[in-house]
Amino acid sequence: MGFFSSIGKSLLGKSKVDPATLDELEEVLVRSDVGVKTTLAYIDRLEGRVAKEKYANEEELQRMIREEAISLLTMNDPVSQGWSEEQIPSPYVVLIVGVNGVGKTTSIGKLAHRFKNQGKNVMLGAADTFRAAAVDQLNIWAERAGVPIVQQGQHADPAAVAFDTVQSGVAKGMDVILVDTAGRLHNKGSLMEELAKIKRVMGKVSEEYPHDVWLVLDASTGQNAINQAKAFQEVVDVSGLILTKLDGTAKGGIVLGISHELQVPVRYIGTGEGLDDLTPFDAEAFVSKMM
Repeated sequence: MGFFSSIGKSLLGKSKVDPATLDELEEVLVRSDVGVKTTLAYIDRLEGRVAKEKYANEEELQRMIREEAISLLTMNDPVSQGWSEEQIPSPYVVLIVGVNGVGKTTSIGKLAHRFKNQGKNVMLGAADTFRAAAVDQLNIWAERAGVPIVQQGQHADPAAVAFDTVQSGVAKGMDVILVDTAGRLHNKGSLMEELAKIKRVMGKVSEEYPHDVWLVLDASTGQNAINQAKAFQEVVDVSGLILTKLDGTAKGGIVLGISHELQVPVRYIGTGEGLDDLTPFDAEAFVSKMM
């Protein structure tokens, strides 16, 4: 049973949300990694809805729960903000960031595969020069996706790699340019500053680059993912999220919590290890799955 169903069970048979019910709801939501801030906002919305409309049966209650959850998610939904894969500019330059172990390089490979299957010319940039195996891993994904890669090897200047990738991609008429970065620990100040430098240098090719900064987060890490996101957001102005490991290990509430608290849209979710296991986030489909 999804956590929205648990909420419905808590409310069933009550014409108003009393203090005891609020406590029960809060426990369900926090336990599901929604987070305190989002939990309070969601309960407030649901309480107002129940008081205004009442409900006659479980079906009507579930509808309220579903609609309020979708409303919270679509406040930052990329589709509702006018973003879609079909309408991206060419070239479309994206900087991909995130800490080690969240599935960042894997997500880049899946994105490359996805965009190529749409008929787009895709180029990858190996600006993760900090970790020994990082360039090799991205090479494997580039080969699997069948796309070119710009690289300079370990210990190269990551900002220079990012600059060369964007410059080369523009010159060769690429439609999508995806730049990988080192898995920077969110509490390492110097590495975060380097990330800010990479973004600035990419902007020297054209001030509009990168068009987006996507942060990859491991959904199974719960509230720690929100803390990571806040740290990255301060440095590079994150514009979209990719949530990985939503294949059963994660509590679905983290999606609601991150999107609402950070006011940043979830753009993709990863649900497995295959090349096709990365899909655009759909708020209605997500909530339906969690009911």
